[in-house]
Amino acid sequence: MKYLKKTFRWFGPSFGVSLREIQQLNVDGIVAACGKIPIGEVWPSDSIKALKTEIEAHGLEWSVVESVNVHNAIKYGLPERDRYIENYIQTLRNLAAEGIFVVCYNFMPLIDWTRTNLHFQLPSGAISLLFDPVAITAFDRYILKREKANSMYSDLETNQAKAYFQDLGKEGQKALEQSILAGMPGSKDPIALNEFKINLDRVSEMNKTELRNNLVYFLKAVVPEAEKLGVKLAIHPDDPPFPVFGIPRIAATYEDLQFVFDSCPSPSNGLTFCSGSLGATKANDLNKIIRDFGAKIHFIHLRNVQRDAHGGFYEASHLDGSVDMASVMKEIVGEQQRRSTIGGVVDIPMRPDHGHLILDDKHREQEFYPGYSLIGRAMGMAELKGLEMGIRS
Repeated sequence: MKYLKKTFRWFGPSFGVSLREIQQLNVDGIVAACGKIPIGEVWPSDSIKALKTEIEAHGLEWSVVESVNVHNAIKYGLPERDRYIENYIQTLRNLAAEGIFVVCYNFMPLIDWTRTNLHFQLPSGAISLLFDPVAITAFDRYILKREKANSMYSDLETNQAKAYFQDLGKEGQKALEQSILAGMPGSKDPIALNEFKINLDRVSEMNKTELRNNLVYFLKAVVPEAEKLGVKLAIHPDDPPFPVFGIPRIAATYEDLQFVFDSCPSPSNGLTFCSGSLGATKANDLNKIIRDFGAKIHFIHLRNVQRDAHGGFYEASHLDGSVDMASVMKEIVGEQQRRSTIGGVVDIPMRPDHGHLILDDKHREQEFYPGYSLIGRAMGMAELKGLEMGIRS
């Protein structure tokens, strides 16, 4: 019986998890990136080959690249974007030459993802990630102190944010800033506040149509080259899937995804299906997205979120929360079985996305990248594997 390809994301030995430890989890492959190469620069063949060799030395394969990040010049439509697009294409050529054909990327214009608390303690004692819209307003009004923010939020939102911010105290306010600026996977250094302000001011002047047009420009240049190489590009949904700081989202809904696929029809223009990102709003019908765009799914992230009534959420354990994971898994298995009947690629790579900080992981000397502890993700992998086996049987 053919199962989903079980993969595990690895940022490198300095992020608290070794390949030797991952090898013991009985996974099929690794999700990795050449994280030390500056965004926008070509990934040299030697760097790709060295990372692939290191992974294979532990009996694993480099299954998916996550991510070849898109330079802001491309996202913002700046004059120099063509140079960075050519660099992107060359990186895809270098990856394909080493037999790596699935590439996850995102087009989020500010940071890779947004959370307001990276150390949110659950009643069980496990540590999770939290998104609180009140905290976002507080950061915008009282740390960024943007003039535009004065008219963006209602009096109720502003009063709630002010009270929240004052209750944090100096240490809590600093922790809020560091949490929001930490959203760049593969780096232990938060984005500089001044750099964040510059990017936010720039993108605040852009509407959804402009951001979409910049994505289409990128796709029309890159996808045909990816198709020649046999590379599958898989856009990651916006996280969270609704505007933050007033910035429009362009890969957050069924309609957004339909636009992406229609704008550049190709088997290489596909999706990273992320149940946590898409599931952070009840407006998204995850099962319908899988059914209608199943052929476009090149990579799968499975995690759960517990939504509240005010637009906030925290990351729940994989089989709990607001996402009906059993229903989602059933749809995914159905898509894999559909592919098998037409002779398509059935070993879709899947990884447990994020995991709680639990047990001995709390006491490790090296700090994990937020959400990427070892034991919490291993627990998620075990739960998801058991769920899949149960559905298939």
